[in-house]
Amino acid sequence: MNEDIFDVLIYLFENYMDSEVDIIPDTDILQTELKAAGFKSRNISQAFDWLDTLALQEDPQFKSQHSFRIFCHEECQKLDMQCRDFIMFLQNMGILTDISRELVIDRAMAVENTHISIEELKWVTLIVLLSQPDEELAIAHMENLIYQETTAFLN
Repeated sequence: MNEDIFDVLIYLFENYMDSEVDIIPDTDILQTELKAAGFKSRNISQAFDWLDTLALQEDPQFKSQHSFRIFCHEECQKLDMQCRDFIMFLQNMGILTDISRELVIDRAMAVENTHISIEELKWVTLIVLLSQPDEELAIAHMENLIYQETTAFLN
């Protein structure tokens, strides 16, 4: 994977979001640190915009508890069958709710890449879950899926 928005997001996750640090530096300090770490200004800006948009997302409203998801053409182009199956797998396992599923799809579609890999989708999912209240168990499951690279839920 070339240096892109995912590298910046992963760096931020591993250094700030997943740590016991109570004080997160302000945006200017983070941008300076990211530039010093070798990230391009454009990628840093895109990552911050992506995170800002996630923070501002309103929860989609569903009329039924049993909603059915159909992927549109653009989503199918960016999220191949493996990615779409993975999203549905996470929802069936209770890791994603209807709302978090939609946020994951929205944030995956917001990335400029023409195609999202399964590994990138896992990171999108983890970061989306981190933005949601009371998702500690789902976050722990996603971290296992990312770092252990095993299908722990299938055993």
